[in-house]
Formats: sequence, C-alpha cells, structure tokens
Amino acid sequence: MPIPVTIPRLGWNMEEGTFVEWLKADGDMVKPGDVVFRLEGEKATEEIETLDAGTLHIPATAPKPGDRIAVGAVIGYLLQPGESMPGKGKQTEHIRLIPRTEPAASPAVRRLAREHGVDLQVVAGSGPGGRITANDINQRVTPTSTPRARRLASQHSIDLGNIQGSGRDGRIRERDVIVPTQHSPEGVGNIVPITPMRQAIAAKMLDSRETTAPVTLTTSVDGSNLVNLRGQFKANSETSNIPSYTDFLVKLVSVAITKHPMIAATWTQAGIVPARRIDIGIAVETDTGLLVPVIRDVTSLGLRQVTAQSLTLIERARKGLLTTSEMQGGCFTITNLGAFGIDAFTPIINTPESAILGVGRIERRPVMDGDRVIGRDLMTLSLTFDHRIIDGAPSARFLQTLVKCIENPAPWLST
Repeated sequence: MPIPVTIPRLGWNMEEGTFVEWLKADGDMVKPGDVVFRLEGEKATEEIETLDAGTLHIPATAPKPGDRIAVGAVIGYLLQPGESMPGKGKQTEHIRLIPRTEPAASPAVRRLAREHGVDLQVVAGSGPGGRITANDINQRVTPTSTPRARRLASQHSIDLGNIQGSGRDGRIRERDVIVPTQHSPEGVGNIVPITPMRQAIAAKMLDSRETTAPVTLTTSVDGSNLVNLRGQFKANSETSNIPSYTDFLVKLVSVAITKHPMIAATWTQAGIVPARRIDIGIAVETDTGLLVPVIRDVTSLGLRQVTAQSLTLIERARKGLLTTSEMQGGCFTITNLGAFGIDAFTPIINTPESAILGVGRIERRPVMDGDRVIGRDLMTLSLTFDHRIIDGAPSARFLQTLVKCIENPAPWLST
C-alpha cells in the first residue's frame, strides 16, 4: 500500500505552512533520513526528512512553490517495488488536502475569536484567499465601553470594534479612542504588513501573558571580575572565538539552576515537572524578528564550547537557517539588552519555560568601599518568573546564587 508523504507540524501552534520546493524528483528512490522537500513554518524553513523508503510519486496535483498547505495534508506517496498507485491508468490522479474544520486564520485571530465567543464558521474572511483577519472578528464583537468612549467614537465615526480596551475585562475607555488628525487617506501613515513571523511572535507573547503569573525581580551585581576575566580571554586569544558576556552568563546560569532547579521547572496538567537537562535559550535579534535558539546540555560544556555553539546559532538565526528543533526544548532563556544602553527591563517568559533573565548594560560606577570611593563595573539583572511554579523567596535565592557566581566567575568556568 502506498505510504503517504504528509505536511508535518513544525511549530507548537502551526496549522498550515508554505511549500517551498521538492528536493527529490518524481521517480527518485528515497531511503529513511533522506530530505524530500522544504517547508516554511512560522519562524523557520525546514528540510523535511522521510522515515520510510520507496520510490517517490509526485502527482500532478501536488503543491507548487508558495502554496499554503494545511498540516497533515498528503502531497505525495512512496511506492514499494512493483507497487503502483491504485487505479492508475483508469482514473485521474487526485491529491486532496485534509479538509479544514475551520476557515483559514492565524493563531492570534483564532485566540481572539475564542475570547469573544465568535464562531469562525460564520465569519466571512476579508484577507487574501478568504483568510479571516482580526478586523473580521472585531466587527462581530460588541465591545463594552464607557459612555465617554462611546460619545467620542460617535463624534469622529470611529468603530469601537477595532479598538483594544485597556479597562477591566477589555472595557474600552475614553483614552483608548484615538482621534485621527485627518480623515483623508493622506493622513494615514505607512502601514507595515504583519509577517507570519511577527504573527507567531505576537501569539507567543499573548500565550505567555495569558498562561503565566509573571513577577519580575531586579538586582545589581558587581561584574568587575567578569569584565577582567573577559579581558584576559581577549588578550590571550588568537582567534575571534572570544566569549561574549552572554556566553559567560549561560554557563553561570546553568550553575545557579543546578542549585535551584525549580526555576527551570514546567507547569503541566499532571503537575510541576523539573527540567531533565539544562538547555538554555539565548534571545537573538534578526532582521525579521526575535528568535531564541537553544544551547543544549550546558552543564556538560566548557565555556569555549558554549561560545562556539552560540556563534553558530546566532549566525544561523541571522541568515534565516535555524530549524524549529533548534528553537524548542529550552528550560530557561537569557535576553541581553546591555548593548543598547538598557539598565533594567521586564522580559516576557518564553513559555512553556518558567523564567527568563534580562541582562542590562555593564557600567563603571563609583561605589563606597569602607571610607573610600572606588570604581566598579556594575550591571542590573531582571528575573521574570512564573509565580504559579515558584515563589518570590526561592526566586530571589536563585538570583543571590547567580550574583555570587558572577562576582567570582573563574571557579565555575572550565574552558
């Protein structure tokens, strides 16, 4: 019996992907592990391998580059020796996509529909190919609003269905109603299209806000010894493979996690699950959006190995070559905004993880040492944690341990 070649699910909320190209031709022999086609998901383009062997059969109705395809759709078959397609020569070959149970819509739009009790089956999509947009949902919602907000909206012919309320339970207040300065199209600025990656990032952020109880702690740390140690690496290194401050922190955070494992636990319906291995994500800025590749089993790596892996992952991220698997499975994330002159901020938990560390700039500042003033390299750490999983005191103790590691880093950093 022919083995179907199907569209896999690449992301946690992926429902459809974009077909990029076949990497095998019709009639090619393939074996387990061979790459058959490329598929673009929400954040990455993946080379899809087969688990089976056979002769690839690509029907005339198979997807073309750029086609959007539902997860689970059958796009081809693997035939065994002597095997042919059922009915071949008597019937026209057809390949059917798995029918959708709901119309096409992004994860963020589906969540919006659920929040407001809107049935997607009765919504006519106004987007490309009938895709349902957030505006389509909002038009079917009668938002609660204050009398002042309704009066202001009425005076300026503003549709309250397009406004996200900032009041309790999403109630629209007067300050939420933005009055345009002009009513002509010329008064509207340039609109930046929302890319699939931007939609995926937005959905991930909303999921974090809705499924966690975030609390942020901040503390200052003397990073003078860390700065001096990195200076030694720079002075003695003959290559460009010099650890960044984030690389140092990846190793030091792994030390602190081993002493406070609940900071890296995960909330599940069955209970709170501690991390089996310390895999740490590092936030990377790219031209298309923020990506978080994961460095695996950090406790088993030396500092130079961490540096080599992070350099590779950052380069792949910025070239758009990261796979979905390289961005999944982390138990903790580090995001560093120090290069932008930021001291402290409130990072958003990268669900399903339970905590994320925000790192601020390192700045030389005067501090008191007894009766004298000396210069020290200080930086601020911002830890956001899920209060459902871990309380404030143990989270603070994790930070205390991390501070001690940063202030005396050498014993914890095998190269």
